[in-house]
Amino acid sequence: MENLFSHDFYFCVVWTMLALAVVVFVALQFVTAGYGMMYSRRWGPTVGNRLGWVLMEAPVFVAMLLLWLCSERRTELAPAVMVLLFLLHYFQRSFIFPLLIKGKGRMPLAIIAMGVLFNVVNAYMIGGWIFYVSPADSYPVSWLWSPQFIVGTIVFFAGMAINIQSDSIVRSLRKPGDTRHYIPRGGMYRYVASANYFGEFVEWTGYAILTWCLGGVAFAVWTFANLAPRAKAIHRRYECEFGEEYKSLKRKYIIPYIY
Repeated sequence: MENLFSHDFYFCVVWTMLALAVVVFVALQFVTAGYGMMYSRRWGPTVGNRLGWVLMEAPVFVAMLLLWLCSERRTELAPAVMVLLFLLHYFQRSFIFPLLIKGKGRMPLAIIAMGVLFNVVNAYMIGGWIFYVSPADSYPVSWLWSPQFIVGTIVFFAGMAINIQSDSIVRSLRKPGDTRHYIPRGGMYRYVASANYFGEFVEWTGYAILTWCLGGVAFAVWTFANLAPRAKAIHRRYECEFGEEYKSLKRKYIIPYIY
C-alpha cells in the first residue's frame, strides 16, 4: 500500500497517463466507441443504458470515497471540500443522470469495463495526490480562498451547469417511443456539436485549476482526448443525416470557435 502512494510510482502513473492520452486521441480518430448515438453490435454483449452508466460511473465514486475515508488527512477541511466537489459530479453521473435517460438504448460491457478502469485511475491520480502523495502542508484551510481555488471552482461549476443543461436539451428532443435523431439547439449547442462534452471538459479544467496538481491536468487532458474525437464523429454524423440544414449552423466539434 505504501508503494502505491510513493512519490515515484505516483508520478510514473501520471506521466504514463498523459502519454497514453495522446495515443488514445489519435486512435479514436479511426475507432468510434460503440455507445449512445454511435451504438454498434460489434462491441459485444450489452446491458441497458441506465444500468450501464451506473456500472461505469459508480466505481469511481466509491474509489474516491475510500481514498478519502482511509486517509490520515480525512479531517482536513480543504482536501475534504475538493473531494466533495469530485464526488458531487460523480454522484450526479452515477445515480441521477442514469435515471433521467429515456429510451431503451444499450451499452456494451467492453465500453463499461474501459470506463471503469479509466475512472478509477483518475480517482487515484487526484485522490492519491490530495490525500497521500502531496506534501502535508499543500492544502491548508487558506487554500479555500486562494486564486487557484476560487477561479477553478467557478470554472468547475460553469462546466457542470453546461453539461447538465446540454444533457437536458438532448433528452427533450424525443417524445416517448420516438427513436429518430434531431439536431440539438440552444445553450452551447449554438456553437458546438457536443455541448455536453464541452461542459465536461470545462468542468475538469476547472478542477485541475482548483487542485493545482498534475493529476488534475492529466484528467482534463484525458477528458479532451477521449471526448474530442467522439464530438468530431457526432459532428460528421449530423452532417450526413441532416446535410445543409446542419452545415449551415457552422458549429465546431467541442470547443466554440476553435475545434
